[in-house]
Amino acid sequence: RPSQLSGGQQQRVAVARALASRPEIIFADEPTGNLDSRSGAEVLGFLRNSVRELGQTVVMVTHDPVAASYADRVVFLADGRIVDDMPDPTADMVLERMKGFDAKGRTS
Repeated sequence: RPSQLSGGQQQRVAVARALASRPEIIFADEPTGNLDSRSGAEVLGFLRNSVRELGQTVVMVTHDPVAASYADRVVFLADGRIVDDMPDPTADMVLERMKGFDAKGRTS
């Protein structure tokens, strides 16, 4: 039963359910937000493999540079507007770019 699962287990089951029907596009809002680093890496691996092996598209919202580094492309938003983008990101590249934005999303 879901109530008997930990939060991390519930999150992994939710991701598995989303991937099982093989939709063309998966929307993931902070998919690792409540997970420890090991569980988060597992979820991100599932999502990454769905792109690589099944040709699915994952649109993920995250504030985590490590999670963003699993993407093919990172789009930076501020106040609902695109302020920058980065192909083939690494966690360090994303973090450095994030540090360069002020509260309005402008580069400093």
